[in-house]
Amino acid sequence: MLTIRTVWLSAVVSVFMSTGVVAGELSPREIYERASPAVVMVMGHSDAGRKGSGGTGSIVQADGLVLTNAHVVVEEATGKPYSKITVFLKPERVTGEAKVDLSRGLPATVKSYSAALDLAVLKIVNPPANLPVVALGESNGTHIGDHVVAIGHPEQGGLWTLTTGVISAEFENFNGVQGKDVFQTETGLNRGNSGGPLLDGEGHMVGVNTAIARVAADGMPITSISFALKSSVAAGWLHTQGVATPVLVLPPPGPSTRPTPAGSAAVTPPAPPIVMPKPATPPAITVTPPAPPVVAPPALSEPVHPYNLDSLVRERERTERDMEDMMRDMRDRLRGR
Repeated sequence: MLTIRTVWLSAVVSVFMSTGVVAGELSPREIYERASPAVVMVMGHSDAGRKGSGGTGSIVQADGLVLTNAHVVVEEATGKPYSKITVFLKPERVTGEAKVDLSRGLPATVKSYSAALDLAVLKIVNPPANLPVVALGESNGTHIGDHVVAIGHPEQGGLWTLTTGVISAEFENFNGVQGKDVFQTETGLNRGNSGGPLLDGEGHMVGVNTAIARVAADGMPITSISFALKSSVAAGWLHTQGVATPVLVLPPPGPSTRPTPAGSAAVTPPAPPIVMPKPATPPAITVTPPAPPVVAPPALSEPVHPYNLDSLVRERERTERDMEDMMRDMRDRLRGR
């Protein structure tokens, strides 16, 4: 005969199995609520405003240091950072209206970047005090099959969008670049997600979303193949640039295997993950930075408000140009011209 306790336990197990959430992990909603305030939109453009780029970044220091992809802030034609960089802080509530959601724009400068690793670190000019940060996790504790989520701004989608998935594969020396170790994930990524965080089940950044594969050499569409640079690589590079970031570390093997901040007390975790043997060296894969989808979305009966990255770059340039013209006029009037 089933007891009330047995029925209750069966219901709990059923819920965990149906949601795919492992005991000890946060729900995607909890991860989003904790991490999204430290995720920013990054936009770079030239003085003329004819060329620009955009993507996502993570605040890694409370004084305004932002980690992102180099291709988000470096102009491809010149190999140099865009002359104007703007970082947009997350609003209290995302409305779907770009002008409202991007009202907290702040200028930033490129502190350092690596084209080979596709990493850049930015410094917000005159940032608010005590900005929230995304903690870098120890990516060596993340394995194939682990749940991950991404937060970013996929074009034709929403700002501060959450997508979910798992780690699909791991690659060392990706595309022949020594030390460029990446995760493959089927978490939904598109242009605009570049530079954003890939977060583990505890909300720690274990990867920097970097590239996607969407079309094979013969033109065949590819889906659910995206890549994120491992956080261990990003943390090592930041260290060489003189940037100290709070990095979570794995305690020694034993009863406690959950990552904890350095210097903090360990907590009792679930059983340690099974480490699968590494697969044979995978074939070379040609990837490109996230690009817009090749198939136009179907017409909708009701209006929606997806943002267009190129339009936002042009609008940002016009706004700054109008501001400069206004300041110039004010100075001329003060001089009596």
